[in-house]
Amino acid sequence: MKLQVLALRWEAEDIISVVLRDPSGDRLPPWTPGAHLALTLPSGLVRQYSLCGQRDEPYTYTVAVLKVRDGAGGSREIHERLRVGELIEAGEPRNNFALEPAPGYLFLAGGIGVTPILAMVDSVRADGGSYRLLYGARSRAAMAFTDRLESTSRGTVELIAADEAGPIDIVTAMAASPAGTRVYCCGPPAMLSAVQQASAEYPELVVHFERFAAAAGNAPADRHDGPFEVELAQTGVTVEVGSDQTILDAVLAVAPDTSYSCASGFCGTCETKVLGGRVDHRDDLLTEDEQATNSTMMICVSRSLGGDRLTLDL
Repeated sequence: MKLQVLALRWEAEDIISVVLRDPSGDRLPPWTPGAHLALTLPSGLVRQYSLCGQRDEPYTYTVAVLKVRDGAGGSREIHERLRVGELIEAGEPRNNFALEPAPGYLFLAGGIGVTPILAMVDSVRADGGSYRLLYGARSRAAMAFTDRLESTSRGTVELIAADEAGPIDIVTAMAASPAGTRVYCCGPPAMLSAVQQASAEYPELVVHFERFAAAAGNAPADRHDGPFEVELAQTGVTVEVGSDQTILDAVLAVAPDTSYSCASGFCGTCETKVLGGRVDHRDDLLTEDEQATNSTMMICVSRSLGGDRLTLDL
């Protein structure tokens, strides 16, 4: 769908929010806490951003973008080139970080990782639920949306600036959480790694992660890193994927318009239907049940299982 930039707002140091609407003023598809939106920028880059607006505003979507100065260019394009009134393409909201029912919640947010947490906090508050939010950033100036994160009678919010108080005390927070608490964490890789390590000591807690990069998974017994063939069913072309190549690399050589974005297995832009062969899933997006169906794959990281020839709907 085409969306129009309605507003650009500074939310914190190096963070702007982008408010989008349908050009005709129509209602937008609904979304749930934790959902993200894929945006095709004017340059053609595709980037995914968590929806962080108010869910009771059916005519707008809001995302927030941290300017990554040494990144691949998507955030710089939004900060430096995007203008109010411009039209950009967007996919419908997709949620791989859904808020599940629980007797209580512990939210752990680091930096721009607060964006998917915002709507979760709003939802829990609206339902009268119990929660604790620890939001850490390098400084108070780098914290966005703090005006929305005020404590209520059944929830607490702690803003932790690293230059004042150091990092979030993850272990203490998890130790203080009652059994059955759902822990939702989004932030930089070091923070996620610390939460994952700490969670092993607290099996009574249910931990959910939202990642900005793919996580390493357990390798299947018949993992194959050698060359294999991929048939592109729509064109009848067969490509060889070398041991030092991804399927995406091989496909781009014959079909340069193939869509992709992160090239790391977590955004979903290159998701492709599988028509034949077994897939060694190495992405961080599909659930275990979705991977077990062997019906779709992320061609930027996943490979053939056991060296099988794959047939893809390309």
